[in-house]
Amino acid sequence: MDNKVCTLTSQVIEISKLAGEKILNVYATDFDVEHKDDRSPLTAADMAAHDVIENGLGELTPTIPVFTEESAKIPFEERSKWNRYWLVDPLDGTREFVKRNGEFTVNIALIDNHKPVLGVVYVPVTGICYYGCAGQGAFKMANGKSPDRIQTRKWKEGRTVVAGSRSHRGDSLEAFLANLGDYEILSMGSSLKTCLVAEGAADVYPRLGPTSEWDTAAAQCIIEEAGGCLTDTKMQPLRYNTKESLLNPHFFAYGDPTKDWSKYLE
Repeated sequence: MDNKVCTLTSQVIEISKLAGEKILNVYATDFDVEHKDDRSPLTAADMAAHDVIENGLGELTPTIPVFTEESAKIPFEERSKWNRYWLVDPLDGTREFVKRNGEFTVNIALIDNHKPVLGVVYVPVTGICYYGCAGQGAFKMANGKSPDRIQTRKWKEGRTVVAGSRSHRGDSLEAFLANLGDYEILSMGSSLKTCLVAEGAADVYPRLGPTSEWDTAAAQCIIEEAGGCLTDTKMQPLRYNTKESLLNPHFFAYGDPTKDWSKYLE
């Protein structure tokens, strides 16, 4: 990846922090919760973060389209012409936001030729930021501190540490866990589950339910730069903006590229 893309990282982090401030301003109030057509929640924080990010990225890279969860009605006929674009979830984990458990993030990814090449995941409540850029590695930065490089871990026989959804559990996941044998589950909201794997705190995050492309893109760049993978259940990397639907296939985020997690789906 050209270095020009990676020089954008610090500015994208600043944009994510500004969005985080807007989110926390709403978080501190007695906010209303609306629901979209798919029954997923929507708050004033989603829209405030959307506006900050759309404006910030528009100023930073005026020629690169910005596609966010809140602007998802752009037709594929138009999107399919984009070779490079920003893919954004202004507030990933709105359910966690509503529950006030702090496990929500701002996700910003740059997609180039259907692959995420820059990813920022910012956690407004803690000020922690995960980020990665193609060919440059993955990092975790605590509020005001120097960034630390992060790496996934090799899977070892024995107990598997699984990052699991705080709000979504289903029969497919229960069957996967039953086949896995000895495991420990770390429950977490939003794209933080993939980040747990990226920093070596968990072995795998199986998502055997619906997600959208903006949910995974930023964290996919981070985990890949940390040495891991985010793939569909046929162990092929997720790709973006290749079809009309914005829904992802079921997927695994995992730290050890040599491990075939699909065999536990039998």
